[in-house]
Amino acid sequence: MSTKNHTAAAFIDDAIAAGAIQFGEFTTKAGRQSPYFFNAGRFCTGAGLARLGQHYADALLASGVPFDGLFGPAYKGIPLAASIAIALAAQGRDVPYSFNRKEAKDHGEGGTVVGASLKGRLVIVDDVISAGTSVRESTAILEAAGAQVAAVLIALDRMERGPSGVSAVDEVRRTLDVPVVAVATLDDLIERLEQNPARAKELAAIRAYRDQWGVKDDEAIR
Repeated sequence: MSTKNHTAAAFIDDAIAAGAIQFGEFTTKAGRQSPYFFNAGRFCTGAGLARLGQHYADALLASGVPFDGLFGPAYKGIPLAASIAIALAAQGRDVPYSFNRKEAKDHGEGGTVVGASLKGRLVIVDDVISAGTSVRESTAILEAAGAQVAAVLIALDRMERGPSGVSAVDEVRRTLDVPVVAVATLDDLIERLEQNPARAKELAAIRAYRDQWGVKDDEAIR
């Protein structure tokens, strides 16, 4: 198994165990009935967050994308960026990280950015890309400070068509011209479920959803 596939499989196993990937009937922001739901916030213990940060770090290093630091948009991106920075440091790659506030602070150090100065090639960290709003807002913050967006790093690529006919991930890649690195994709989840006969019902539902709403194989971001 390749490093990428091993990382994806380990992440999916941990996500299911933590309840971050749930199966059932869920309504998406687009109003679609999805047979699964992903919530990175369910990695809510010290050990769970440490493992999540490690999966992100492994995926980022395996991508080969050159970068100088991490940026976590408020709010979910804050613990993600911190945990990834810790995981990278454990592997001998000590990089700075920073994050933004939703509202500017008018006392103390002030401003909307906390942590390291925004400079160099920074990776924007988030859980998923839905409409790409958070990524665009983060890009504006980094570029205004003179930094560059090295990549966008997410946990799960749902590989789902949006209003434009392509996935939200592909839309970000095309419009912002930056690489998008996903720890795992919907296809990785399907492949993992295929290896577990006890998940046959969930697998069938997700395959049907992928057939109905998923991007075509030649459009998928891998």
